[in-house]
Amino acid sequence: MLKVLVVDDSALMRRRISDVLREAGFTVDTAASGEEALSRMPLFDPDVVTLDVTMPGMDGLSCLARIMVEHPKPVVMVSSLTGEGAVETLEALRLGAVEAVQKPAAGSIGRIGGELVETVRAAASSRPRRVRGLRERLRLARARIAGEDFAMSRPAAAAAVPESVETGVVLVGVSTGGPSTLEDILPLLPASFPWPVVVAQHMPPAFTATLARRLDEMCALSVVEASRATVLEPGMVCIARGGADLELARRGGRLQAVCVPASPDRPWHPSADRLVMSAMRLLPPDRLVGVLLTGMGNDGAASMADLHARGGRTIAEAEESAVVFGMPQELIKRGGAGIVLPSDRIAGQLIRWLAPAGRRAG
Repeated sequence: MLKVLVVDDSALMRRRISDVLREAGFTVDTAASGEEALSRMPLFDPDVVTLDVTMPGMDGLSCLARIMVEHPKPVVMVSSLTGEGAVETLEALRLGAVEAVQKPAAGSIGRIGGELVETVRAAASSRPRRVRGLRERLRLARARIAGEDFAMSRPAAAAAVPESVETGVVLVGVSTGGPSTLEDILPLLPASFPWPVVVAQHMPPAFTATLARRLDEMCALSVVEASRATVLEPGMVCIARGGADLELARRGGRLQAVCVPASPDRPWHPSADRLVMSAMRLLPPDRLVGVLLTGMGNDGAASMADLHARGGRTIAEAEESAVVFGMPQELIKRGGAGIVLPSDRIAGQLIRWLAPAGRRAG
């Protein structure tokens, strides 16, 4: 029986979340503050912690940093979908939290209860990422939230890719553990990377614009959220808007990423399968690369396996780096992974494939 520590300064919220988790069969303990949570960790020894982002006294980020150093456990952030809440939540994901879920409003706990239970179960089997330089990351997180000006150094990328490569698209599907995993890949792509990159990251709508801005600060490529029809060009990364789906379309002779209503037939949004299938209707397989990263479920596995069967190139993230191995594992099981790599080696593989010499070498 999984044990969950629910941390929230609101007694009403603690009761709502605890009731949902107990009904799902979890053993639940609660804490009303970050300080109390830290004292409960060695006594209760939870399998998963749900942690409020905004609390008086020790805030969620400080509590998370202490947990990851002193009692490393999978942590699910519980956040309001405000602009400030989105910024803090994404910083928490960068600091090592596994996933984030929406804090239920009055009367809405039943609507998101299933998502909360599923997320906690997935977190229990996840592999919390080892966060390097946690103290410095926490300092930078506080600076962002406080609105301080500071310059992030852009990591040195691998050798630039020649521009004389026919246009194609790199399609990325990712879910639980995605923000920190994308940081292992996108900042290593040079500004001259010849194909646009389109990312379907399962995430609520309030978070993806903030995610795009954060990645844009780190990357040589331009990173944007596709909140409207977006022309795809080399040197850019397009993040699908949360809560909707994204499809590729050709308009006026130009390839575009188009935000469309979430399909009720699919459980995860933005849907990686829907993105990849739309791309295969427009471009031949040799002009598409599919990358399936960490996440629970199987979104993206069927479409990328089809792409691989048609001669397209595909990458599945290796278990050693995946926070949750579900999505890439499903692609591997279907025989659809052309290559399996840890996240920190994926950018180099993309560069080798898309450079003319790398293409000739196969």
